[in-house]
Amino acid sequence: MRLFVLARHGRSVLNLKRIVNGDPLHDLGLAPQGIEEAQELGRQLSAIPVDLAVSSQFPRAVQTVDAALEGRDIPRMLDEDLGDIRIGSLDGVTLDDYHHSAARADRNLPFPDGESLNDAARRYADAFERLLARPEPVTLVVCHEYPVRYAVNAAAGSDEFDAPFRETPNATPYLFDEPALSRAVTRIRDLAS
Repeated sequence: MRLFVLARHGRSVLNLKRIVNGDPLHDLGLAPQGIEEAQELGRQLSAIPVDLAVSSQFPRAVQTVDAALEGRDIPRMLDEDLGDIRIGSLDGVTLDDYHHSAARADRNLPFPDGESLNDAARRYADAFERLLARPEPVTLVVCHEYPVRYAVNAAAGSDEFDAPFRETPNATPYLFDEPALSRAVTRIRDLAS
């Protein structure tokens, strides 16, 4: 049986400031609490023989992988399609301002100079599909809140990306076997069409 462990990155500096970030060049990395969360994720995964670690290119995701797998010689790979929502000119605004943007209310409306929520969802489905095509028995995937939440809800057959699972805790593992991640890909694509 193949296993995919999906996790959101540890708590970041920008999470603590309640600032949104969709550009990896503006990512300030993990806060001390996030490093501790990533180390705890590593302890939870210590008995699992991880064959590949995949993350987005955001420093907060890469640092989470590094802290979680410290001392383990595991191949690593970056996948830009697992990156956070590309929010364009909203990068650096408060979380409240982000939640009140028009693109949050209309999944097909792109953020200013960015992508739409449905564009991001299709990008996540593409990344998960590429992982499914790989041969590794156990893959750790560290990315962001949206791709993890979308995968969990879609694998369960939800009619919504944000329900019933609404919040994605930092550095918490979610386990998918191959059929579950495949269901998630199909459902994400259906919901984003």
